[in-house]
Amino acid sequence: MLRTLFRKHVQVTAAGKELARNYSTPVLNSSTIPQVQTSDFTKYGGKYTVTLIPGDGIGQETTSAVKTVFKAANVPVEWEQFDVTGTSHEEDALFKKSVESLKRNNVALKGILYTPITKLAHSSFNVSIRRNLDIYASLVLIKNVKGCPSRHKDVDFALIRENTEGEYSGLEHQSYPGVVESLKIVTRAKTERIARFAFDYALKNGRKKVTCVHKANIMKLGDGLFLNTCREVAKDYESSGIKFEDMIVDNCSMQLVSKPQQFDVMVMPNLYGNIVSNVGAALVGGAGIIPGCNIGRDYALFEPGCRHVGKDIQGHNKANPTAMILSGVMMLRHLGLEDHAIRISNALYKTIEMGSARTLDMGGTATTTDFTLAVVSNL
Repeated sequence: MLRTLFRKHVQVTAAGKELARNYSTPVLNSSTIPQVQTSDFTKYGGKYTVTLIPGDGIGQETTSAVKTVFKAANVPVEWEQFDVTGTSHEEDALFKKSVESLKRNNVALKGILYTPITKLAHSSFNVSIRRNLDIYASLVLIKNVKGCPSRHKDVDFALIRENTEGEYSGLEHQSYPGVVESLKIVTRAKTERIARFAFDYALKNGRKKVTCVHKANIMKLGDGLFLNTCREVAKDYESSGIKFEDMIVDNCSMQLVSKPQQFDVMVMPNLYGNIVSNVGAALVGGAGIIPGCNIGRDYALFEPGCRHVGKDIQGHNKANPTAMILSGVMMLRHLGLEDHAIRISNALYKTIEMGSARTLDMGGTATTTDFTLAVVSNL
């Protein structure tokens, strides 16, 4: 059932799709995300069952927008909803139930769960679900949206991030009072897996270049392994015409804010991906418009690309639901519901371009409810 990523060229299934390569119209083009197996989705009475974890902060508001739009568009999806929160230890049992639901359904739509900073609190639920289910590849799409004010024009790149190791391995301890050791784990096997995912994504989506982001000049063993493995994988794709380059992460940060148009597909370890995805979001209009997904061996998890909780605007009906709706659109394509995905994405982009229901982050005064109803009216 599993098609390993360690073959030179992975056959891919029709999965979640990339956002439009051409924004002259708001239609999403047919492009695919590398997926290592064809999942058997849970389906009853002609409807797909999808695990829904709204998350903390603005999650309830933005997932409510998704449910409203999906219902208006007659999307054949039934939700198994789990109102997990990351604010309490008491939520561990409910979190485990939500993970079991994902195991049954193979696909989930998820908001961002709050992670306490104190060392006495639980570990991140967000990280746990990806690591425990080996949902190893994070894909975030950074692209200008017509009608949304931005700092740069003609930005269009895909950021691919390894989800399961690096600094997020969670292996740290206090070896002596006042001395903490934190381990960064990099393995050849998982680096090769994410590198092939990136090249296969580029190949299937007509992308021309893959950039490996690293800090191998300082972390010569850990990031050196990541870089050298990516270089080895790149050789297998030379005949496809995909160019490979590498860039030190600090230089990458400068290049992003000065000339982001040079990037096409970027692949990097976990922590760098977290930082770069947020920089990328700021280039094109903010976290509210950036969709994302996480693909693993058996499961797919769709969530906003920048992973912000948004506690400061929670309950104020001010959140922009675009990122969550577009993540839902990617999920529909993953399920093979192409017509529904196109219809919803067309309505959403038309709403933004018209400018009559822009939320605060897009320079308007519309509420979450106003924006959602405008999308529905444009279906």
